[in-house]
Amino acid sequence: IFLCFLSLSALLILTSSSSSSSTPTITLTLSPILHPNSSSNPWEFISHITKSTLARAHHLKNPLSSSSSVLQGTDKVPLFARSYGGYSISLSFGTPPQTIPLVFDTGSSLVWVPCTSRYVCANCTFAHVDPSKIRTFKPKLSSSKSIVGCLSPKCAWLFGPDVKARCPDCGPKPANCSRPCPAYLIQYGLGATAGLPISDNLDLPHQVVQDFLFGCSVLSARQPEGIAGFGRAPASLPNQLKLRKFSYCLLSHKFNDQPKNSDLILTGVGKSAGVAGVRHTRFVKNPAKSPYDEYYYVYLRSITVGKKEVKLPVGLRRPGPKGNGGTIVDSGSTLTFMDKAAFDPLVAEFVAQMGQVKRAPTAEGLLGLGLCFDVSREQNISLPEVVFNFKGGAKMELPLANYFLFVSDLGALCLSIVSGSSSAGPDVPVGPAIILGNIQQQNFYVEYDLEKQRLGFKQQKCG
Repeated sequence: IFLCFLSLSALLILTSSSSSSSTPTITLTLSPILHPNSSSNPWEFISHITKSTLARAHHLKNPLSSSSSVLQGTDKVPLFARSYGGYSISLSFGTPPQTIPLVFDTGSSLVWVPCTSRYVCANCTFAHVDPSKIRTFKPKLSSSKSIVGCLSPKCAWLFGPDVKARCPDCGPKPANCSRPCPAYLIQYGLGATAGLPISDNLDLPHQVVQDFLFGCSVLSARQPEGIAGFGRAPASLPNQLKLRKFSYCLLSHKFNDQPKNSDLILTGVGKSAGVAGVRHTRFVKNPAKSPYDEYYYVYLRSITVGKKEVKLPVGLRRPGPKGNGGTIVDSGSTLTFMDKAAFDPLVAEFVAQMGQVKRAPTAEGLLGLGLCFDVSREQNISLPEVVFNFKGGAKMELPLANYFLFVSDLGALCLSIVSGSSSAGPDVPVGPAIILGNIQQQNFYVEYDLEKQRLGFKQQKCG
């Protein structure tokens, strides 16, 4: 199959309409090329990321309640695009350091690694991932490891203030308790992991962070790598290191599994230079708190398609008392997810503005996507521009590659936004209404300013 992400340089020629009176459009000249990482299975990549996005959306909308040192200055960690639909970083733990690749995830908080020589991962066959060769951390080789006690504050980071109920035979003082912190079980959409929390050194490029809490997982399902949790809960890497901010620029997925990388920048205590031209919108708190308080919520007002503003239903713009509604930013989701009430008006507007192009129901069914157009006989197509409008006036103008996918063997151009009403999964009317995935963040500088409680973004070429 010729399965291609839209690329400004290699896949298509784009020209913006210069007429101020006409609807803003982008002219697409189709020129399919073989994606360097295409699978022999015709639908494997898109169907995989569609199903995993919907399953992850189900998890993020229905998360289960979970049954140091400070970074000085700035550090950089290489960030790579992966064909499983995410991005990975490598972190080093222990003494001497053991380097483990991990999925970079702003939608969860625990950092966990595949652990011990007996680590087992079920259904973990992904492109360019051999389950038998998943790199594991071996605690017995580290001289600085330690077990986390049941009454340790770090244990409470995972299990909450009621963790004492999980610590039978322990007195009121931590020193009198020899019982380790209980095992954890965490779900990630289609995947899961289980293990024990431990602490050890985290060896960053320019600093060693002592007594860092992370999970030692011995059993996982459908996990290509461990996970570096960058969410808002106490156990996350940003909270443990007391970061002032962190930022990244995601490479296009056309660089999947290649050595090319961008940087994840960690900013701790001390002065740091700002980035010019960054637009900001404030983070929003979810009044329901747990289990949604680990997500980065922002206030998305509307989405502009061409010159038509598609306003989000008021009830979806910010999270309500029960935690429903609102928009979160998630590096671990590939495609953007929208509840049906937000997705259907968006699709209707695309269909109205592209009325001359027929829909491709066969492609929609095969790929599990909610909107595909039949472009098999088209040479030049005018596509409406798309802008995400946030509270405070910040606007994110999306490049074409960030909202359309071209599948040449099907002759289809598909919206890279999914809904629970798509064929790959059920609609879930709870939790976040919109989950901004990493395809929509490609070639954007994205900044999580934890000190000022705001999200920043700026379009730029990441590599």
